[in-house]
Amino acid sequence: MSEKRKLAFERANYIIMIIGLIILAIGFIIMTLDTEPYGFGFLGLTLGPIVVMLGFITQFVAIFYKPKSNTDSE
Repeated sequence: MSEKRKLAFERANYIIMIIGLIILAIGFIIMTLDTEPYGFGFLGLTLGPIVVMLGFITQFVAIFYKPKSNTDSE
């Protein structure tokens, strides 16, 4: 067998992390689009933070996600 470099996570974990980072960025962009003073409108107080929270939840899922492996090496 060829020895493979062992990474902390599998490929699926990194893909989920990238998706989470994109969701986080979208949430922060939504918050900056609010036209109310000091961001006290719907976008700055409601929609943006909800999207950011979904991004953080996606990051936690990416960390704890354990893909099914077909190897019996463990």
